[in-house]
Amino acid sequence: MAPETSPLIETRDDLIYALERGCKPKEQWRIGTEHEKFPFLSDTLERVPYEGKRSIKALLEGFRDRFHWTPLMEGDNIIGLMAPNGNGSISLEPGGQFELSGAPLENIHDTYEEVHDHLMQVREIADPLGIGFLGVGFDPLHKLEDVPIMPKGRYKIMREYMAKKGKYGRDMMFRSCTIQVNLDFSDEADMVKKLRTSMALQPIATALFATSPFTEGKPNGYQSFRSQIWTDTDNERAGILPFVFEEGFGFEQWVDYALDVPMYFVYRDGIYHDVAGESFKDFLDGKLPQFPGEKPTVLDWETHLTTIFPEVRIKQLWKCAALMVDHGVC
Repeated sequence: MAPETSPLIETRDDLIYALERGCKPKEQWRIGTEHEKFPFLSDTLERVPYEGKRSIKALLEGFRDRFHWTPLMEGDNIIGLMAPNGNGSISLEPGGQFELSGAPLENIHDTYEEVHDHLMQVREIADPLGIGFLGVGFDPLHKLEDVPIMPKGRYKIMREYMAKKGKYGRDMMFRSCTIQVNLDFSDEADMVKKLRTSMALQPIATALFATSPFTEGKPNGYQSFRSQIWTDTDNERAGILPFVFEEGFGFEQWVDYALDVPMYFVYRDGIYHDVAGESFKDFLDGKLPQFPGEKPTVLDWETHLTTIFPEVRIKQLWKCAALMVDHGVC
């Protein structure tokens, strides 16, 4: 849905309703997987550039040509793919991390098959190009300045803003990977139960799946350096959130939290406009300096929610809570 056709948000209650409408009856619950991994050149171990014969672009074009995935474009650049059946996609993280955003499936066994099939397709395309993949929480070899930058407008804005925040912001963007799980909820009480349980289990999951003990070829002193970088990335939008365990927590309190998280951008006419640090509250009141008098749409709100990175989040685009953990080798 284009921003200009997305319904306008008029009040705070509209934001709450946008989350409430994600509730689903139990028989419609699904589970989804988001699976990231680092591509690298097999002979030199360098990270894979966007352009060239052995490139991210070549990988995406391989999926398009061989497996009939639909390309997603930003200007002249292919920056993602949609699955042939419309359920699932492949997207790029800032440093070329290759991500499968899986379909909503009925159980964990189906998600296993989906990831297994995806990795078989990845290898079929990547092996002739001399490209391999590594599934760990943090790049074990490369310096930040050696990581290629993907041509996505939202990442340019985030990269510049992150340099003004915590010391690990750009490391998070360019040198980290994760797996996320997406879970449906039936109502507000079910959402609260699942979010609290996921938040409480997150430190245990981090310990179980810790896979990032090396930085630039040397031990870094951590089992999960990926977890360490989140302690100083952008604390206004990250971390474990104590308020979710307070009495009375629900959709309304999540909306208030999200409203206090600074914005990154507004998407209009195929362009990401830099509004980094501005308030969504001002946008709601028609007082965003870059768009005076303009009110946000539902799509603007959904986009803003994707820029919030706590350990667990209510993610409007798929109407779910997401548990984020480090992961092991693919």
